[in-house]
Amino acid sequence: MQTADFRRYAHQLADWMADYFENIEQYPVKPPVQPGDIKSQLPAGPPLEGEAFEQIMADFEHIIMPGMTHWQHPQFFAYFPASRSAPSVLAEMLTAAIGAQCMIWYTSPAAEELEERCMEWLREMLALPAGWAGSIQETASAATLAALLMARERISNFQVNQKGWYGQPRLRVYASEHIHSSIPKGVRIAGFGEENLVLIPTDENFAMLPDKLEAAIEHDLSLGFQPACVVAAIGTTSSTAIDPIRPIGELCQKYGLFFHVDAAYAGTALLLPEQRWMSEGMELADSFVFNPHKWLFTN
Repeated sequence: MQTADFRRYAHQLADWMADYFENIEQYPVKPPVQPGDIKSQLPAGPPLEGEAFEQIMADFEHIIMPGMTHWQHPQFFAYFPASRSAPSVLAEMLTAAIGAQCMIWYTSPAAEELEERCMEWLREMLALPAGWAGSIQETASAATLAALLMARERISNFQVNQKGWYGQPRLRVYASEHIHSSIPKGVRIAGFGEENLVLIPTDENFAMLPDKLEAAIEHDLSLGFQPACVVAAIGTTSSTAIDPIRPIGELCQKYGLFFHVDAAYAGTALLLPEQRWMSEGMELADSFVFNPHKWLFTN
């Protein structure tokens, strides 16, 4: 593609996106399609030659768009908020244009230092402990897996990374019975084994019961298990329930457990001082995750 063509097509796409922003309510929230409807309209084999931009856009309009669920529609109430914004779209255009691989400082100094500064801003905005540092992960699920791996290594004195599971006790992970699916997935990937994920009962507000957590820890100790980690939620996906951070954190301190707080859903509410009752006791946590793409209008 020549630069002149790119410039022309980019303007066309910007116009299309602006029209979509203004007219999204004209689309059905959920497309009236059945499984296989879209795939049946796509070529069975890969294209042998390129196509004109106009043809690609026509296919997009007539094949792809009729099969899209419109998460930004004002009547979309499923799952969780996933807010995008025009500034975020523009920022994605810039990052895509630069095309940098930002693994470490040497591969893109500005990206690494911008990330570090943004993490400091978010720490201050959310009133998190001053000594904390952070990094951007591709998803909250990946961040949760990273936390579970940290818990595994700390409880094993970094032996699992070096020697595998040989000689290690059966480690236990504890979480609310309303946990997000990323927790059992992370437990499996990290090698704990899903049978070692202990689900703790909740109260009438679907928040974890600390006394039930302690009872489960004591029971596992009596059976020879090694309690390793507790995952608490600030906003469960099922009901936006808030687990009591301080009592859970105090139990983690008492028994030497790694304490991870999953605030992917409701963590953005901590921007408001009047909502910080939810994070009272956060200084007892070892790790914390939240998703700006839910309430902070970032894609």
